[in-house]
Amino acid sequence: MAVSLVYETHSPTLDNEAGIATGWLPGQLSPTGLKRAAELGERRRGERLDLVVSSDLHRAVQTARIAFGGSGVEHRTDPRLREINYGELNGMPVARLDAERAHRVDVPFPGGESYQQVVERTADLLEELAADHDGRRVLLVAHAANRYALAVLLGGADLAERVGAPFTWQPGWEYTLPAGWVRPAPGPSAAGSAR
Repeated sequence: MAVSLVYETHSPTLDNEAGIATGWLPGQLSPTGLKRAAELGERRRGERLDLVVSSDLHRAVQTARIAFGGSGVEHRTDPRLREINYGELNGMPVARLDAERAHRVDVPFPGGESYQQVVERTADLLEELAADHDGRRVLLVAHAANRYALAVLLGGADLAERVGAPFTWQPGWEYTLPAGWVRPAPGPSAAGSAR
């Protein structure tokens, strides 16, 4: 058997709407974000979900609680699903992030982390889910960097290409996490970041 994995982005925040890259700052859902979080719950209502795991950053927790609170589905938070840590640049303008992103695949933001480090911590969580949740359907509520990590780890994407691609929202991404999954061995094809 395998884990059926669904990834959803946290709902829009005040920072998103102001053009700010929040990073490890908490963030607060905007009025549009509050509405989208409720819509997420409606969209997934009636679907079998065994577990919801969200980032422990406020905007992701807020999204998960609005969407799934009162549904009876267990909700856990996990810091491994945090957005990339921009370090000294948490809260920077998105325009600055856009200029920095391609240079931070393997090189950490000052006082923060690299996208490859996000892949590694996301892989830690996936190994745990594969070992402990075989046959279950798990929904993740997280951030852009985790979406890149899932595309690399479960979709075979190139990390540098993914980091440089524009974001297009969609109503969830579906992945199959094979039973007993373990992270690929390090290397250019596995890490997707040898550039």
